[in-house]
Amino acid sequence: MNDPGRAMLLSVHPRFATAILAGSKTVEVRRQRVAAPPGTPVLLYATAPTMALVGMARIASIHVGSPREVWWEHRARTGISRREYDAYMVGATRASGLTLEDPVPFDEPVPLSALRSAGTFHPPQSYRYLRSADLRQVSEAGPAVGSALRKVLPDAVHA
Repeated sequence: MNDPGRAMLLSVHPRFATAILAGSKTVEVRRQRVAAPPGTPVLLYATAPTMALVGMARIASIHVGSPREVWWEHRARTGISRREYDAYMVGATRASGLTLEDPVPFDEPVPLSALRSAGTFHPPQSYRYLRSADLRQVSEAGPAVGSALRKVLPDAVHA
């Protein structure tokens, strides 16, 4: 599904958000198949205690396979130990390794309270896709987000 006005909202622990935005973690792993075309913008939502949109990146590629295959291919770039990975993947038959590029930290994170004051906003447990209306709402909540989104999705975000 290739929608030029679509972005992914990805929930990550604060330490992983920091590592992604610093460029030291370039692969995010998920327990299910993720289907998004290369170039898809990814908004990074740092979970508790941060609870804010902290930056964005782009999907360079997605590798779907067994948890073992995904670990073998991407282990050095996941920012986690084998023990953490195995604990996360217990019971999973498929895994996705999302290679992220072009990380951009927001000068000012957009807290959950600001996101909710702009309209109904629910951070996902793992990830979800945002379409034009969602992206406009998110961009209204924080000027840094709106500015960054206009650069990558000019037709989806009208300011």
